[in-house]
Amino acid sequence: MSKLKIAIQKSGRLYEESLQLLKDCGIFVNNGKDQLKVSVDNFPMEIMYLRNSDIPQYLEDGVVDIAIVGENLLVEKQKKIDIVQPLGFSKCRVSLAIPKEVETNDPEYFQGKKIATSYPNTLRKFLQENNISADIHIISGSVEIAPNIGLADGICDIVSSGSTLFKNGLRETVTLLSSEAVLAKTAQLDEEKAKILEKFIFRIKAVLKAKNSKYILMNVPNEKIETISKTLPVLKSPTVIPLAEEGWSSIHSVIDEERFWEVIDELKDKGAQDILIIPIDKMVI
Repeated sequence: MSKLKIAIQKSGRLYEESLQLLKDCGIFVNNGKDQLKVSVDNFPMEIMYLRNSDIPQYLEDGVVDIAIVGENLLVEKQKKIDIVQPLGFSKCRVSLAIPKEVETNDPEYFQGKKIATSYPNTLRKFLQENNISADIHIISGSVEIAPNIGLADGICDIVSSGSTLFKNGLRETVTLLSSEAVLAKTAQLDEEKAKILEKFIFRIKAVLKAKNSKYILMNVPNEKIETISKTLPVLKSPTVIPLAEEGWSSIHSVIDEERFWEVIDELKDKGAQDILIIPIDKMVI
């Protein structure tokens, strides 16, 4: 039987979260120290731990079938690769940053200036779209130090919290690209492996849906069941269970994390009491 070959960053910010996603999907990895290639016992999958910057090329060449990788890297490498599922973690952005004493946020600041970056293709596209002529200095690491040593007037780099910029006397001005971890696949996937990928994506969606949802239980006067039921953003309809106390029922449902407090406030205003919120491990629809 074929095994789906998945590439994971062997070190760095995506490594731990990628392994956690596999674990949440019921795929348990028992790799020894320094192993770069590991088979999975309970799912037709083989894991390859690769250097982050090499993953897009391995995907395009079909050496690996799928990969968990930052969307920003795929955009930068400009490879023929399909994104099949956003994963919701490792969110960041590729942004321009300048010394904090420079007051303008206008991209025109970079006209005729020097920009240090590890993302030359992404930056070049932005400059062309905005008719800005600038000198691009490609740096593989520690981009933030470039303005401090006189190498550049500003930088274009990946930003998460912005704390690294702050520590180096820089501030973010323009976001070129918003990014998150994604599941990407090669264009060379055969039919058998495509079916395995479908099963994997099914598990991923169940995990992601659960993380973005909460199970909610509440006690409600019977005369308010219909009103409160209409408030709940449910999958099909809420579960209503009579309580031992006459005239009261317990309503069970699921709400989205994004609307959590908005829905809770509305439910309280409409008479719901004793509201309990429970995390969901998996959610299969």
